[in-house]
Amino acid sequence: MRFLSTRGTAPAADLVHALAVGLAPDGGLYLPATLPRIDLATLAAAPTPAAVCAELLRPFFADSPLATDLPALCGEAYAQVLPLRALAAADDYVLELFHGPTAAFKDIGARFLAAALQRLRAPGTPPLTILVATSGDTGAAVAAAFHHRGGFRVVILYPRDGVSARQAHQLGAFGDNVLTLRVAGSFDDCQRMAKRALGDAALRAALPLASANSISLGRLLPQAGYYAWAALQYWRQHARALSFIVPTGNLGNALACVIARRMGLPIGRIVLACNANDTLPRYFAGEPYAARPSRRTLANAMDVGAPSNFERLRALYADDAALRADAQALSVDDATITATLRAAEQRHGLQPCPHTATALHVLETLRAQGDPRDYAVVATAHPAKFPEVVEPAFGHVVETPPALAELLARPSHAGSLEATDAALRAVLRTR
Repeated sequence: MRFLSTRGTAPAADLVHALAVGLAPDGGLYLPATLPRIDLATLAAAPTPAAVCAELLRPFFADSPLATDLPALCGEAYAQVLPLRALAAADDYVLELFHGPTAAFKDIGARFLAAALQRLRAPGTPPLTILVATSGDTGAAVAAAFHHRGGFRVVILYPRDGVSARQAHQLGAFGDNVLTLRVAGSFDDCQRMAKRALGDAALRAALPLASANSISLGRLLPQAGYYAWAALQYWRQHARALSFIVPTGNLGNALACVIARRMGLPIGRIVLACNANDTLPRYFAGEPYAARPSRRTLANAMDVGAPSNFERLRALYADDAALRADAQALSVDDATITATLRAAEQRHGLQPCPHTATALHVLETLRAQGDPRDYAVVATAHPAKFPEVVEPAFGHVVETPPALAELLARPSHAGSLEATDAALRAVLRTR
């Protein structure tokens, strides 16, 4: 299997190279040269989410040094439950992805990437710096996955005023080989700085660098596994395709769902639930794609004005018309997020986080429009990560899961960083 840059001017790469560098030399993102069709009978025989993921990813890892390790990699990534719970109304479900160590869906992809890079690391090679920009959840998941792994250093960039208090505490609660930096700017600034550093040939020659954002194939590909697992379970029970409503910021999670469907999984409609950062809803409504400055919202992990993975998503389709016909995106403002949180327990029997609330509202909108499909709302984070938003709406305290409580009990520290390329380069060059 070869991997091609979305910009088409970089040489094709093998899996190991694509995992290691993250960003292609021409600034594009790697995609598989082909998306193979999967034999559903073989996939359906896999007994666990980890086994489904390993079978799904097998064509991408064939002939790579990681081929024999793939089941173990998936086992590490999927060391958590993945409940698909029925909501109150018929044909409405929620897929809970937040039962990992940092209470967010990103734990799965981050653990897979860390386990893969650990196995690829040759003894005696210089430490690899994992650079990650985060709007709240990615950084903690990556830090947890790489914490105490010899030969790796993690540098986390997060917007100074753009994450919840508990997210900020998580990000700074690791220490050791994890450096957390509070950037005087937006998530867009953090993402821009990280991409420019990763694209700086001179810097990379002096300092081995890799990405753990959703631009990394090592995070993107394993995320297709939970969509495959949920879709197969539903197909077996109901003989119908399951559609998904995915809270969306940088587009990696939704793109994984698209990839699973393109590989032949019984997945119906894919709907993107966005907050007031409406770059994608404007595009899917027919406007030319145009990145916009991000805006702060209650669903802060989705505060992205320039979704990195749009470049990948667009590359999978012949043209804009084909992409727009295959998915849709809807925007949900803060007032509606709050109203959805207030009604969620009574209406859905659910305590959502603000991001999941955007998807719940989109579900309600689709039902009001007469959409009859079977839908699963993707629950991306535990509500206890956002008590200042959800508890006033719920009218009661949310119980904190044990893994999150353990992180919050640790001391936390983050350094300060100006939102400039020079400031980041100076930090990265400091051993």
